[in-house]
Amino acid sequence: MIPISRKKTLPGKQTRAYELLELAAIFGEFPSELLTRLSGGASYKETIVTTLKRQGLIKTYYKDGRRGLRPTITAKKLLLADNPERFSFYMDENSDTNHIRSEPHRRDRLYRIAEANLTMKNAGVSIFRDERPLLSVPGNLSISVPTFYPSREIKDLGIVFDKVKSTRSVGLLLTEQEIFVVYNFGNSLIRTWAYKTEMRTKVLVENEFCRKPESSQYSVKNIKGLILGNTMELAYDVLANTTKQYFLLDDNYENFYFVTNDERGEMLLKLLCRPELCGALDRLLGDDLCPADKGFLIENDAMTEDGHPVLFAYKCDLRRIRKFDTALATQKRRGIIYCFDYQAEVLSRYCSDAVEFQTLDYEKTERRFFS
Repeated sequence: MIPISRKKTLPGKQTRAYELLELAAIFGEFPSELLTRLSGGASYKETIVTTLKRQGLIKTYYKDGRRGLRPTITAKKLLLADNPERFSFYMDENSDTNHIRSEPHRRDRLYRIAEANLTMKNAGVSIFRDERPLLSVPGNLSISVPTFYPSREIKDLGIVFDKVKSTRSVGLLLTEQEIFVVYNFGNSLIRTWAYKTEMRTKVLVENEFCRKPESSQYSVKNIKGLILGNTMELAYDVLANTTKQYFLLDDNYENFYFVTNDERGEMLLKLLCRPELCGALDRLLGDDLCPADKGFLIENDAMTEDGHPVLFAYKCDLRRIRKFDTALATQKRRGIIYCFDYQAEVLSRYCSDAVEFQTLDYEKTERRFFS
């Protein structure tokens, strides 16, 4: 065991320096490109990184065009002594986050998981092990706040989840009512899918979290898919290239949402985690509309006075959007989609001329619900 120097101490727990250090520890490597998503100005964060390096708590690792920040052995020892519940899992001798492989595909997956964790954290989702229920007995879980479990923790549950070691999923987001199987595209589409593996992932989640006698919190119908991606352009690629992305848009999941890895996506994720807020927003949108017609041939959330179906698509459920657009074309009807302003260009480019778009101001919505 390497002794900790008495001269070295951790930054204060409420500081940005400590936040960066703890994230680097649980990620194994903090991608430098994600520094922009931490609060504070660019020069301030540069100063933090420089100071942590000077203190011997963090180091830069650069290879294959990717730069990351890794905690030093000293930093790991200090963090582990300070909060073993939070950090011991990530510093185990066999942990991927403690012994990072340098192969590009391994680092790419590590970066995708790190990015997903940061999106969750910025959206108010619990990501730290000492702040959420352990997954050791899924059937006895009691989730009261949105909570994210990265894939390496899920696979650590044992032989059952060994069957899905090659899944592209980066983890599970559990809310009080729903389970989201999470995928992160990052900057580019996932081009290849092990279809049977991804289906097995969903089945195992159903069996472990919904079908056991002691599993009372979740039902199978509340398991949903969630895609993270760095730009809305990736949502267009999924919708337009159905032959390559068939896993995402067939009948595996009733809902498959797309959320961007930025502050706009973080706000949308907050809404998805809180159905009561989505309900409030739906009621606002429906004030000047007629109620939904559940017996109508085309899925809808409301109807116009002259009988056109309306879809509230701000959640960016790609399956519902595609089904709505396809049904309008098949039935030779017109319809309306309500979405956020930043989603409109991509969705309107995908949808046919039969769809009219009404946009919600993202900033006004954020102020109304989260100020």
